[in-house]
Amino acid sequence: MGAPFTHNVTYMLVRTLKIVLFAAILGGVGLSGPDASGQSVERFKQFGWETDFSKSNVDLSTIQVNLPRDGIRSIDNPKFVSQSDAARWLDDREPVLSLEIDGEARAYPLQILTWHEIVNDHFDDTPVAVTFCPLCYSAIAFDRRIDGRVHEIGVSGMLRHSDMVMYDRTTQSLWQQITGEAIAGEYTGKMLKKYPAQIISFEQFREAHPDAPVLSKNTGMDRQYGRNPYPGYDDIDQRPWLFDGRQDGRLPPMEKVIGLTLDGGHVKAYPHSLTKKENVIHDNVGGTPVVVFHTRKGATSALDGGRIAGSKDIGSTGVFSPIVDGDVLEFSFENGHFKDAQTASTWNISGKAIEGPLKGTELERLTHADVFSFAWFVLYPDTGLYNN
Repeated sequence: MGAPFTHNVTYMLVRTLKIVLFAAILGGVGLSGPDASGQSVERFKQFGWETDFSKSNVDLSTIQVNLPRDGIRSIDNPKFVSQSDAARWLDDREPVLSLEIDGEARAYPLQILTWHEIVNDHFDDTPVAVTFCPLCYSAIAFDRRIDGRVHEIGVSGMLRHSDMVMYDRTTQSLWQQITGEAIAGEYTGKMLKKYPAQIISFEQFREAHPDAPVLSKNTGMDRQYGRNPYPGYDDIDQRPWLFDGRQDGRLPPMEKVIGLTLDGGHVKAYPHSLTKKENVIHDNVGGTPVVVFHTRKGATSALDGGRIAGSKDIGSTGVFSPIVDGDVLEFSFENGHFKDAQTASTWNISGKAIEGPLKGTELERLTHADVFSFAWFVLYPDTGLYNN
């Protein structure tokens, strides 16, 4: 067992001890209480929460307070570096969250997001929150405007069904990270707008966006970037950490799925065990044609080995509309890239045609997340499950 791995085991034990001690102060890991107007609300208030708990659409006893508010610090003034500078510390296979808005792309390395979980950023006039919950492996980007007002989003220190609970620093409303829904406070029931984003390797990002910047390690905070504070967690035989929700028996709880959400409330999950094997899946979800891509080689897992760069390769995924100029394209996977049958154009994992008659064309990106199935199913209990 090498020194980096030993360090990460120690970190996880210390973090767990902190959570246990903090939970003991609260009288238990979960905030148990009779109802929204009873003891559970008082326990929140003991730790300085000014959330309007008279408004909530979930059972507050399902919310666990594990760390103080902002105990995990978000990055609120992000800095970016060139790809050549980032390559000095970021391995080609390492996972990054790739986000593109109005033609502008940026990479957010998971080696940084794992330690901070939220980045408050701007794309020109578009304020975004780039989020990653390590316990669910859910990387999702949101618009930070709520009713026309720009908010800063922070890490509450709470979990619900093992998924991060975020909060806005204006009203202290609480937000479920995977769904983007406010679950308590003034904004209860509001939904944050999601932007399509995907986890791909740094190398794949560089090929798709050769001039795009990368989030810098210069965060003003001292963290062990590049090391995984949850070694061994990405294991299908593991048990979800701090999860007390209902388990869905259709898949092992720690199997990853590609979770897809479409307008109209249509939700579907595609198991990685199938997508990585088939590489291309054509489907119809609520009347909408979709195509799912999964490369056999791509990004390493951020939650496997002690060092992210040396972790197992889990491939990279993308979900798109296959419609181009009114035609539904049919795709196959050849030599590490995707090809459409209609024009024989070659496409990359980011949904861009890089060779052939359609070179330069981009498929419409659809909002999805690679996430452990236990978290997706408990928060989207009516989700459909793809099987061939």
